[in-house]
Amino acid sequence: MTPSEVSARRALASLRELACRYRADEVRPEDLPMRAAEALAAGLDTPALCELAGLPRNTDTRDIRDVFEQALRESGVELPALALARRHGLRRLAARLLDGSVTLAGLATDDGWDTEAGTAEERSFVALIPPCACCLEYTVGLDPAAWAAEVRVAALALVASPPDRTDC
Repeated sequence: MTPSEVSARRALASLRELACRYRADEVRPEDLPMRAAEALAAGLDTPALCELAGLPRNTDTRDIRDVFEQALRESGVELPALALARRHGLRRLAARLLDGSVTLAGLATDDGWDTEAGTAEERSFVALIPPCACCLEYTVGLDPAAWAAEVRVAALALVASPPDRTDC
């Protein structure tokens, strides 16, 4: 395999992950043109990807989404089901907690995690996430140190467990 083929494979894998993060609403549409430019630089090349890379950040988000989804189709990348994308989002959240890029307080969001957890590890992690920061003391039922320890154990278990599918 040539270096350019290796680069294109990595770019395609990156595009699959981007599709998953996009589907889980973890990526803002205005960031997609730059991500398309990165994919082009890495060796992927489709008409819609080129078009997307040329769009300014202030383009209407509906147009950005349409072109991004067309670029995915042209690249042979399917958008994952929303539930699958959110489940993989839980894994990314657990990993970010463990590497310190998100705080325990950052777990509690107004969005909540109404994700349908499919594995015991996912259910254990989700059960410890309060629906919002103001509800922390009412929903966790533990002292903060015990809750923090339980969340970290659940995050470690989730990250260590094999994903159901790896296409996201």
